[in-house]
Amino acid sequence: MKTAVASDSLRPFHPAVAEWFRSSFDAPTPAQVQAWPHLAQGENTLLLAPTGSGKTLAAFLVAIDRLVFGEPKPEKCGVRVLYVSPLKALAVDVERNLRSPLTGIGVVAQRRGDSSHPVRVAIRSGDTSARERSQIARDAPDILITTPESLYLLLTSRSREILRDVEMVIVDEIHSLVLTKRGSHLMLSFERLEALRRSKKPMQRIGLSATQRPLEEVARFLGGGLVENDAWQPRHVAIIDAGTRKGLEVTIEVPVEDMARLGEEEPFKGGSASASPPRKSIWPSLHPRLVEVIRANRSTMIFVNSRRLAERLASALNEEAKEEIALAHHGSLARDRRTYIEERLKEGKLPAIVATSSLELGLDLGAVDMVVQVEAPPSVASGLQRIGRARHQVGETPRGVIFPKFRGDLLSSAAIASLMRKNEVEAMYYPRHPLDVLAQQIVADLAFEPVHIDAMYARMRQAAPFAELPRTAFEGVLDMLSGRYPSDEFSELRPRITWDRMSGLLTVREGAARIAIVNAGTIPDRGMYGVFLSGGDERAPKRVGELDEEMVFESREGEVFLLGASSWRIDSITHDRVLVSPAPGQPGKMPFWHGDRAGRPLALGRAIGAFTRTLTGTTPPKAEAILRNEHGLDEKASRNLVAYLEEQRRATGEVPSDQTLVIERFIDEVGDWRVCILSPLGARVHAPWATCVAAYLREDLGMEVDMVWSDDGMVFRLPESTTAPDSAWFLPDPERVESALVAHLGATSLFAARFRECAGRALLLPRRYPGKRSALWAQRKKSAGLLSIASRYASFPILLETYRECLKDVFDVPGLIEVLRAIQTRAVRITTVETPVASPFASSILYSWVGNFIYDEDAPPAERRAQLLSIDTAQLRELLGEVENARAPRWRFDHAS
Repeated sequence: MKTAVASDSLRPFHPAVAEWFRSSFDAPTPAQVQAWPHLAQGENTLLLAPTGSGKTLAAFLVAIDRLVFGEPKPEKCGVRVLYVSPLKALAVDVERNLRSPLTGIGVVAQRRGDSSHPVRVAIRSGDTSARERSQIARDAPDILITTPESLYLLLTSRSREILRDVEMVIVDEIHSLVLTKRGSHLMLSFERLEALRRSKKPMQRIGLSATQRPLEEVARFLGGGLVENDAWQPRHVAIIDAGTRKGLEVTIEVPVEDMARLGEEEPFKGGSASASPPRKSIWPSLHPRLVEVIRANRSTMIFVNSRRLAERLASALNEEAKEEIALAHHGSLARDRRTYIEERLKEGKLPAIVATSSLELGLDLGAVDMVVQVEAPPSVASGLQRIGRARHQVGETPRGVIFPKFRGDLLSSAAIASLMRKNEVEAMYYPRHPLDVLAQQIVADLAFEPVHIDAMYARMRQAAPFAELPRTAFEGVLDMLSGRYPSDEFSELRPRITWDRMSGLLTVREGAARIAIVNAGTIPDRGMYGVFLSGGDERAPKRVGELDEEMVFESREGEVFLLGASSWRIDSITHDRVLVSPAPGQPGKMPFWHGDRAGRPLALGRAIGAFTRTLTGTTPPKAEAILRNEHGLDEKASRNLVAYLEEQRRATGEVPSDQTLVIERFIDEVGDWRVCILSPLGARVHAPWATCVAAYLREDLGMEVDMVWSDDGMVFRLPESTTAPDSAWFLPDPERVESALVAHLGATSLFAARFRECAGRALLLPRRYPGKRSALWAQRKKSAGLLSIASRYASFPILLETYRECLKDVFDVPGLIEVLRAIQTRAVRITTVETPVASPFASSILYSWVGNFIYDEDAPPAERRAQLLSIDTAQLRELLGEVENARAPRWRFDHAS
């Protein structure tokens, strides 16, 4: 029966391709069987299938079949297949894995005497040298592997000619692009590519991922649409749902008996009397256990949620093992270093790798036996991607273990692991009409020829994120780019384009295209300094990695720091780079990098709350048994989690859940009232909630307040309050939430930081000029100047975009309104309690208090905080759209059986 299925599914292919496949694999996977008929017919296709199910090969085999055995390649033909990877490392990996089918099929064709065409593959990414890029431009490959940013650069350079013959684009790990402006940017690049192509037949679009939903939303994002008579119609996309997940072995371990004692002061054992007393930590128990896990397996991947922790943990494991058994891998390492680490792991010469999300996606690192996750995964999708790296082969069962760092982390880990087993990934919705991305792409699209305003509007709207772009918003962006605002007050407001309002023609200004190239993409500038080896070729120095600007400012020549679990001595610090030399064996300080992490979605928060409610609704012994038998917790983990929940119940009378929130009030160590709202509903709900409360306390009660929010709740410090704060102060009116946010959001550091990033994407605050680097402190200063000017114009596009980004992409305002209405109707209960000290749940949130002030330098000056930004509310409401538009697509797509 298997043979019959394999024979039927391979029927669309040339006999040589089918023969090679049969000799290389036992049988096609269900994903391949379902996808090939649609792919072979040239349909746009979205393929959902588990990790290790052959998704990428399913797409590439169709492409190879056409290239090797189809019509001969016309003379001077350009790239025909474009593979877009969200990671540079993934692009290199795919190129390597293409060699096997191309070589194998060529051998079979030669043996059979079949006529075939050679196929060339090339990579173009940020790691590609100038010489290699020139070679690609002179002699175009058949298959080009690239990244979203490199595709944009190609389209905006003279090398764009090699893209005129593209027939197929493959977007791998598409889920990682949907939620972000990076994905919206890529979809505009696709529409620019569509306009550039010679063929009138639309190019075939293929999207691949193991973790994506709702599929209709992702399909609409991938396919885009056509604009006819001002109406937008989606392109047809066949949805292949082969997402039945193979078994997943996930366990949760705690290496200490009592996590409640973590953070307690250790007994004094001598040393400086002025030094802070040491506190009990999980790390002395966790490091030996991790070394045991590494030594019990041939190859282990350890995932963490920050680059700093990756460096620290890799160093600690080597110290514990008395040998090099692990190396750190993250995006701030140079390409050569990353490749070196990956190759050593594949060859079995390195037992373990400590990685961040840089290795979360479909990179092939050989036969990885075990995946370890230290602290809870950022999301269910992220957890599935990470654990899926273990036994990443067809038919194998991924195996992983999660080690929580503290008790609150233990609760999140257990709930997320439960959802991972059910494959219940978070829903994802792409941003609607981000104006900063639009501005950058308009300038880039005009680099080579003028375009009529109506044609430009239609082209931009073909990308799904801009399908409902209001004409007023589009023309507002053109006004900004063509010099409507005063450049004599702020030089970067000078025109980037010319808009001839009589003819409707849009033309790029001299030098603007170059700025669009040098400042390509949407990833915000974090002020990174490149780290290079001293004493090499000054024209092409060897790159080691990169460091955060703030760490560089705190460093001095002669200091030693760790990067990639290796020690480096700082020889000199210039205006844009750090020159270093190796310092093997010498201890060094840990580097740090500031980065954003998306808040927990409301749906995930409710799932964690429901999980908590289930556990607290039964007896402790039964709860422990459920955790051990049904959720994979070891004995210590289950005992610690049940004790944590029981301790919280004793402290506050209730444990916060999806149906009960707790308002906890207590006096802190300096005599100020603190109010904690304990809730599992996630930072996307808590951030706007806390912003509204702070505005109310400041404006209506004249009370200054400090606040911080996290995924597990909010904390308010009221230094001027002498009596217990009324709990009603902390429950905003759901009908006034949106207007309150619009009125007061502009006075927050969050708004200022996001405005700086949006202005950078829109080329109003160029992050770089050719041959120069703009320091982060200088960008902040310029951003404050631009914001002071923009605040005088209610319809300034980047002001509107910053509001849209905060209210739609960062905050979940509809979710908050829904929660507050549920509180009003008593569907969600509120319990208020005064405690002598912070409860266990409140203590977890208080640990994050200091981190709230990292970006205070972005905050508006004190004299301007009292002034409300003027904003065109009609245009803002147009951008925000109706709640339904952002939550569910209005178009149907075909689901293939």
